[in-house]
Amino acid sequence: MNAKIMVVDDEADLEILIKQKFRRQIREKTYEFCFAQNGAEALRLLHNSPDIDMVLSDINMPEMDGLTLLTKLSEQNPLLKSVIVSAYGDMDNIRLAMNRGAFDFLCKPINFEDLELTVEKTLRHVIQIRETLQAIKENNILKMYVDENVLKFMGSHEFESSLTANETIEATIVFIDICGFTSISEKEAPDTVVNLINKYFDAMVKEIMEQGGHIDKFMGDAVMAVFKGEYHLDRAIEAALAVRTKIDSIEESLPSHITYLPKVSIGINTGEVISGNIGSASLRRLDYTVIGDVVNTAQRLQSAAKPSQILLSEEAYMIVKESFTCQEVGEINLKNKALAVKVYEVVS
Repeated sequence: MNAKIMVVDDEADLEILIKQKFRRQIREKTYEFCFAQNGAEALRLLHNSPDIDMVLSDINMPEMDGLTLLTKLSEQNPLLKSVIVSAYGDMDNIRLAMNRGAFDFLCKPINFEDLELTVEKTLRHVIQIRETLQAIKENNILKMYVDENVLKFMGSHEFESSLTANETIEATIVFIDICGFTSISEKEAPDTVVNLINKYFDAMVKEIMEQGGHIDKFMGDAVMAVFKGEYHLDRAIEAALAVRTKIDSIEESLPSHITYLPKVSIGINTGEVISGNIGSASLRRLDYTVIGDVVNTAQRLQSAAKPSQILLSEEAYMIVKESFTCQEVGEINLKNKALAVKVYEVVS
């Protein structure tokens, strides 16, 4: 906890006592204190130091008393919490202070053990308020980017159940890799590399989403997409063809005076996959993703594909051979496959 506390009191001795009693916190920079002799000076100080977390204030002071200061503080900074420290500890003053926004009330002479506990309690409350406001702010930012129906689903029991739901589903997996991008990343400035890859990813994502697919993950300069539902294989191939056409049309003049013509290599496979939340619970990082042999084969097909080539497994080809123009590539050896696998290339 690194907190800034303002003490408002016209008794000069109090500043000395505060510095003595909180010397450890001051030395460790847990607390930073600033001092004002009346309410008017406190407001001027607050204006110049808006990062003050809490106020300890007396009631009876010249120029502006503590009760008037409470009213002004509520108007100026409603999140700022104040604790009254006064010799006037009768119920009327306590009630008046609380009604004007005081968080707590301590009586003089000061019990410094009680004061220390009160300061800790008040600052914890301030931190909780700030964390709540930050969460609200982040939620509002989330609303800017996420569909309203998704947000409603996230707050539902169905969403909570889905976090722990693991199932076997029929899906098509697409891996898309940007060919030769590693060499570009070694020669160009980091800003150029990041801007380029984000530009290409954005073009891919638009085509994938246009066909009802969703991005499972970005992996370096590659994308993994998943298609589910009716005609998921057909839609996946349509997306792959659109991505290839879009990327093939790009010509980059790089700062290093190199002309770069990006190409993609694509692998597609379809079948049963396991869908679920996979990751580390202790790290609080879980990805809702798909795994299985179908996924692994799609990735290896992509690795085997040449620039601008879309490779299909034989199983996928048999399903779409009447809908797309494909040609047999032949049998190739894929990692962790005991036998060679017959693959096909999507032409159009």
